[in-house]
Amino acid sequence: YCNGANAIFTPWPRLLGMPVALNVDGIERKREKWNRFARAWYLASEWLSKFCPSVVVTDALTIQQYYLERWHKQSVFIPYGAAVGKIETAEVLPRLGLEPGRYFLYVSRMEPENHPLEVRQAFERIGTPFKLALVGDAPYAHEYIRQVRDTRDARVVLPGAVYGEGYHELGSHCFAYIHATEVGGTHPALIEAMGRGALVIYRNTPENAEAAGGAGIPFEPEELPAKLQSALDMPEEQRTAFRLNAMERVRTRYSWDAVTDAYEALLTGLARK
Repeated sequence: YCNGANAIFTPWPRLLGMPVALNVDGIERKREKWNRFARAWYLASEWLSKFCPSVVVTDALTIQQYYLERWHKQSVFIPYGAAVGKIETAEVLPRLGLEPGRYFLYVSRMEPENHPLEVRQAFERIGTPFKLALVGDAPYAHEYIRQVRDTRDARVVLPGAVYGEGYHELGSHCFAYIHATEVGGTHPALIEAMGRGALVIYRNTPENAEAAGGAGIPFEPEELPAKLQSALDMPEEQRTAFRLNAMERVRTRYSWDAVTDAYEALLTGLARK
């Protein structure tokens, strides 16, 4: 099962003799989109995860530590995976008015805890001919998205969600990737950008710092404009070093081969019990 909210459903297959693994994802009750009832459900689900599933899977060591300290629950750490290497094609870029190596990229659901508005406002404070591509959408956040889109800066590009090959092209050819999310475990968009060799500028949370592992530029909220400017000003050799280190970190820690091997070992072990 995926997502901690499904903990309540995990006892039923166990009653039929089937072992169950529950991937709890991040600490979902911290997301601002949830009302009081939903947050209470997630909190109750965290408690249920102590004994309902056969095993709990956590996708970040930070989340693993949280479950151990808060609920005294041991879990198995298996992160997300990401591909390594750039996509050579760049067909989506001219359609969005972007040029290779001359835009900052942000990719996430347009939710308050992911801070696209903060990213846009920080970018508007720096003087650069580069553009900012704010990629993402959310069907339940119309008013917030309206605020994000409320800009007269022609450098800001808001294409909505971009999937598939276009998404991979954007990550492969950006000048830098901005990761501003503060809730969750290992974020796929972050390690995917690292795997594509992007210069990563990330919000300094324990989960993001764990994923980046020193292969990116951390920022506190008030520091973002200065960190964007420093990325523009730093020598190209330093930017190249960050990019190569990011790709190597994904290759050694977040490869799909390692992730699938870990799940195969986990599920095979459960089936034998």
